[in-house]
Amino acid sequence: MMLKKCIPGFFCLLSLAAAQTAPPAKVDTGHFFHRPNAPTQVQGPGHLDDYIAGEKLRLKLEDAILLTLLNNSGVSVDRAQFDLSQFAVQRAHQPFDPVFTSAFAPTRSTSPSTSSLNGASTLSTLSQNSTLGFSQLFQTGTGVNVGFTSNRFTTNSSFATVNPSFNSGLAFSLSQPLLRKFGLFANRAPIIIAQRGVRQSQATFESRLSDTALLVINQYWDVVQARKTLEVLKKSLELAQASYQRDKRTLELGALPPLDIYRSESQVAQRKVPVIQAEYNLKQAEDALRQTIGASLDARTGPAELELIDTADASGGLAAVDLQQALVDALKNRPEIEVQQQQLAIDDTNARLAKDGLKPDLNLNATYTSNGLGGVVFNNSSGTPVLVSNGGFTDSLAQVGGFGFPTYGLSLQLRVPFRNSSAEADLGTALVSKRRTLYQLRGLQESISTEVKNAVHGLESAESVITAAQDSRDLAAKNLAAEERKYQLGAQTIFFVLDAQSQLSQAELSLVQAQISYQKALAAMDHATGALLARHQMKLASPTP
Repeated sequence: MMLKKCIPGFFCLLSLAAAQTAPPAKVDTGHFFHRPNAPTQVQGPGHLDDYIAGEKLRLKLEDAILLTLLNNSGVSVDRAQFDLSQFAVQRAHQPFDPVFTSAFAPTRSTSPSTSSLNGASTLSTLSQNSTLGFSQLFQTGTGVNVGFTSNRFTTNSSFATVNPSFNSGLAFSLSQPLLRKFGLFANRAPIIIAQRGVRQSQATFESRLSDTALLVINQYWDVVQARKTLEVLKKSLELAQASYQRDKRTLELGALPPLDIYRSESQVAQRKVPVIQAEYNLKQAEDALRQTIGASLDARTGPAELELIDTADASGGLAAVDLQQALVDALKNRPEIEVQQQQLAIDDTNARLAKDGLKPDLNLNATYTSNGLGGVVFNNSSGTPVLVSNGGFTDSLAQVGGFGFPTYGLSLQLRVPFRNSSAEADLGTALVSKRRTLYQLRGLQESISTEVKNAVHGLESAESVITAAQDSRDLAAKNLAAEERKYQLGAQTIFFVLDAQSQLSQAELSLVQAQISYQKALAAMDHATGALLARHQMKLASPTP
């Protein structure tokens, strides 16, 4: 009676444990009767129309970064790789998935009789065996099996007292490792490793996003630089053309020797060459930026003219950086450090799991089966079969439910291998892997420290160059104004004016280069310290645990 009351509670406990061990769904993979088909194409670029204004693609630096993270094919590949890592957690839960089994196996047998004790000259039997089963492995290592069997047996033997007969049984079995594979850790270790692998993939993805963000920032400033360079060169060409037109009018008035006209004319021809080269450099820089932000994939925005809003002027003063604080921030924030930290944790888990594999194998097994019999009962004592009771399958079920005919047992099995080469190899692999990871972490920290130092030095150098380039540009402009005044007064030849124009053009190009280098140095500094995405208000969402 006590066992009858415990059976419903046993099934409730079983269903509750199954619900607790089921992994959370991460991706819609359909259901039992329908599974989604594999995609044949990918989604096109998005949000580009939001930045179209008057047939122009108007972008700030933040917009270019956002479009890159949304539309860049390389980013999508990295994101897919990150998504793939999350299925490892779901796969690691597979041993704890509940399993339901069923089978039906009818067997007909006809054989000649070799003895009168068979009860028939030709013995014919029909056995119809049906089984239902449920099994579940819990994260403690406990294995539970529930099985129901029923066999309907019919024969033409005159000696059969129950024909047809129904033999049924309800069996419960429980297994529990007591040394190896005992407890939560030994059984959850693959799940823990998979979860750390997801965090590792997340950090790798974040690192790739930071690299891609740095790429698009540099490409954005490359376009700005190419456009400013073209403007400076065109201005220089216009100055040369104005000098040539002035000399041409002077020649027509007879105030200039005929051979002197070639000096200003040759300058016009010479300055056309860098203008043409700068135009094609600008096209190449714009095409590279369009590809990175995904505009080249869109038929409307691809040909649209780029209009970049942000300028390279260092408004608000130059940045001040503390080297020691930058080193601390880099070692704290860089996602590459997190990748190695997670790998160290994985190595520790593998080593602990390998040590568990070296333990002896001690298993406790318990079984309980309730048996039942039913069918049509005959009395053959008089030689002629006499019907006693007309029972059936329900009678066998009643006896099974009554637990009046139990079979139960308990076993304890110990297995002690003299040597477990596989587990020893796993332990050695985990220890060597952790030593390798420690060296990799140390090398990574050295590389990051060097990168931060170079970024700080590059930023300081860019700041100094900007100041010098601004002074050089101002002095070159004053020198050109002085040379033009001297030429107008007849105190200098056109050679000095043209030379001053070239010096001003070079000074302006140097200033543009210095300003762009400063903006790139700022981005490199943020990248080196792991603050680039945060600087632009972007954060990678945490995966579902």
